[in-house]
Amino acid sequence: METAAHILVVDDDAEIRSLLAESLESYGLKVSVAADGASMQRTLAASKIDLVVLDLTLPGDDGLVLCRNLRSKSNLPVIMLTARGDPVDRILGLEMGADDYLTKPFEPRELLARIRTVLRRTWMLPPNLEKSETRNLRFAGWRLDLRARQLINPDGMVVLLSGGEFRMLNAMLEHPHQVLSRDQLLNLTQGRDADPFDRSVDLQISRLRQKLGDAARGATMLKTVRNEGYMLNADVTVEH
Repeated sequence: METAAHILVVDDDAEIRSLLAESLESYGLKVSVAADGASMQRTLAASKIDLVVLDLTLPGDDGLVLCRNLRSKSNLPVIMLTARGDPVDRILGLEMGADDYLTKPFEPRELLARIRTVLRRTWMLPPNLEKSETRNLRFAGWRLDLRARQLINPDGMVVLLSGGEFRMLNAMLEHPHQVLSRDQLLNLTQGRDADPFDRSVDLQISRLRQKLGDAARGATMLKTVRNEGYMLNADVTVEH
């Protein structure tokens, strides 16, 4: 699967672009490179890209702006690179819709592992779902369309979700009335364990509550279970 993937590396450092391209190509990936947002957009328009590796600090529009703009019109996976270890940068990247993040300096093999994990997660079909089938998860008047990757509210309007929010809601809907710890949710949605300062799960739950209108009702649907994790307090029905 990964050997057929086309990766776009966006970084203003020519040495880093060259190093990452050479390393990823040695593992069978196809790689294109861009130095800024304008060249990134040209490459996206001209080629079928499977995943973007996007540096946070770029001339002109920075990585956060580019990620937010990309996410507003596409579900293309994004791995954010940052030279800063500040957890706020990581949270902002995830909030803009990045699928994962990596702090510089890092080993190219670590980036390769993250790329493979994100691609597997992106391309993996839900259990028992054939490509020709349509599957919806209905809960409390809402509908999550797994084929279109859309959340539809009780009035039939589409509510935009980032890639991380979509996977988080899907994971909760696959385990209704079951308490899931932060580690379990991070493994289900990102394929990794949480570090002590990782707030990505809490952030995504908070944003989902806002979009579901759950925060104003005292979080009765996505409930916090103290010292344990989170639970979806709603019945779920599956439609094919």
